[in-house]
Amino acid sequence: MAVLQTQKIHICALKKNRKQILEELQRMGRVQIEAGDGEDEVFRRMDTASACSAFEKRAQNAEAALKVLDAYAPAQNSPLAFLEGKKSITEEEYNAEVQEREQILKDISSILAFQKDIGEARSARVRAESAMESLIPWMGLDIPMNSKGTKSTAVLIGSIPGRWTLEQLMPALTEARPDLGAFSIEILGADKDQTCLFAVSPRKGADVLEDALRINGFVRPSLSCSMIPAEYAEILEQQKKEAVQAEQTAAEGIRALADRREKIRFASDYYRMRAEKYRVLGGLLQSGHVFFIEGFVAEDQGENIRKKLEREYPCQVELEDASEDGAAPVLLKNNSFAEPTESVVEAFGLPQKGEIDPTAVMAFFYYFLFGLMLSDAGYGILMVAVCAAAVKKFPNMDAGLRKMLRMFFYCGISTIFWGVMFGGYFGDVIPVVASTFFHREVVVPALWFAPLDDPMKLLMFSFLFGIIHLFVGLGAKGYMLVRDRDWMGFFSGVACWYALLAGLILLLLPSDMFASMAGVTIVFPKWVGTLAKWMSVFSAVCIVIFSETGTKNIAARLALGAYDLYGVSGWLSDVLSYSRLLALGLATGVIGTVINTMGSMLGDSIIGFILFWVIFVVGHLLNMAINLLGAYVHTNRLQFVEFFGKFYEGGGRPFRPFSAASNKYFKFKEEE
Repeated sequence: MAVLQTQKIHICALKKNRKQILEELQRMGRVQIEAGDGEDEVFRRMDTASACSAFEKRAQNAEAALKVLDAYAPAQNSPLAFLEGKKSITEEEYNAEVQEREQILKDISSILAFQKDIGEARSARVRAESAMESLIPWMGLDIPMNSKGTKSTAVLIGSIPGRWTLEQLMPALTEARPDLGAFSIEILGADKDQTCLFAVSPRKGADVLEDALRINGFVRPSLSCSMIPAEYAEILEQQKKEAVQAEQTAAEGIRALADRREKIRFASDYYRMRAEKYRVLGGLLQSGHVFFIEGFVAEDQGENIRKKLEREYPCQVELEDASEDGAAPVLLKNNSFAEPTESVVEAFGLPQKGEIDPTAVMAFFYYFLFGLMLSDAGYGILMVAVCAAAVKKFPNMDAGLRKMLRMFFYCGISTIFWGVMFGGYFGDVIPVVASTFFHREVVVPALWFAPLDDPMKLLMFSFLFGIIHLFVGLGAKGYMLVRDRDWMGFFSGVACWYALLAGLILLLLPSDMFASMAGVTIVFPKWVGTLAKWMSVFSAVCIVIFSETGTKNIAARLALGAYDLYGVSGWLSDVLSYSRLLALGLATGVIGTVINTMGSMLGDSIIGFILFWVIFVVGHLLNMAINLLGAYVHTNRLQFVEFFGKFYEGGGRPFRPFSAASNKYFKFKEEE
């Protein structure tokens, strides 16, 4: 259980080396840089907001170009590409890529320009198609649609709602305007929505005719042109073809740049790194000739970083102990067995000043309880095989994902152990296959016992494991109190609670209630019961009197102590929470058994054989997924609520070094 200490680091260097030093620190990813305090007339901060914005804009353009490439020239990625992680590059490879950044920016601009051309071509095609569709009812017109007539005649071109015939329209117009003069109307086309028509009349009577038409809903066409509709349709068709050709040409231009994908990915990360560098730069104090960097570094790396910087640049680096700094960031350090569960601790909260790192002791219980909940050797073998193969095959996998797979690897080993102890191998598949297809009775004995045959036994052991888990958590609290020489806190907050709980357990074991639950009668000598009774009473009194010694008022102290003693009910609920070990362990076995039974319903026929394996594969994959998720969630809960609740608060500040960790596509190779 170790928290890797961080040191304060102070760097003073020449301003001319600012760019190189910051990039060096970013590549190393070992120093958390803090914004400098104490700005005055000499040492001031730079305003880097505009530079950050410019670099972020370039990174966004690169991402936009990658999305365009993915749309028109998708990368051929395997389904497991997400496991491959970021591409590792050396400093030399990085510098070589940087030399091409201007050309990469031109490629990005070209891709975005092609995308813009495609958008414009599509808009032009849609406009042409829309106009062509609007022309369809007017294709019988042999004069321009915006024609107004001649010197002595007026032409009205438009439509009225609904389907009309001349026999229906003429009386309607006469009824609308009885004073209609001479006119002629031709229906060009009609459907259920509108009737398109062409009308002509002497110019003097045109207003009366138009009024009669408007009374019946007449409107002029939205599309008006100085050409005959058939001729205009030919022009629109040509425009559509040109738009389609332009769209295809732009798409080909994008596909021609598909081989620049990796370069553009580099540009996205490069400009994201530069934006981050300038954000950090904006927090540094600097004068006309020097600049200062303040921050934190891991204790085991500080000296190496100091030597490297002082060897390569004219600068001064000082390291300072940060153990007494309550604001110092926290960095965890654990062995390979416990390290995978660090993410569980980080999800709850890192240790704050004075707390221990609970990862190491929690890791054992985490694997132990997870395997007990899943408890099927077949599922455990699958977990171990998949996790081991993925970690080995994809060495550049993201560090967080690698940790998670390693955690599930150890959880798989625990699952195999408990599966063997309980006799669970994909439920009861071995006896079912033997009896269904080979007509033989095969029994796979449990190394310990089968929970389905004796669930109360598993419940009792679940409570036992829970008590051990909780007592270890209380012991961790005692360790911290002894370390800090808080003897009274250790006596009232740990020793008395151990004695109280042990006494209550000794009183419970010989009771009828326990015998009915466990199916076992335990008889202690009389003096053990007497000892347990007085031990419980004495411990309870001590908790009431001494647990709140910091309170001067006697009455308040006793009241608060009594409230602390009331916490024994919380211990009862905590122990009962471990019944979920029984619930999830049984669920895995019961569902697995049901799946095997369903698969064997058609017997040993060919169809039955095929159906069995289909149901077996699909059913057990679903059962494994559901119960694996349940085991993960409930194991976390037992750590967060029951275990951590006894000694751990969290709330520490995470160590976040200035690095290229935010990169999406590449990372720097680790330096020796």
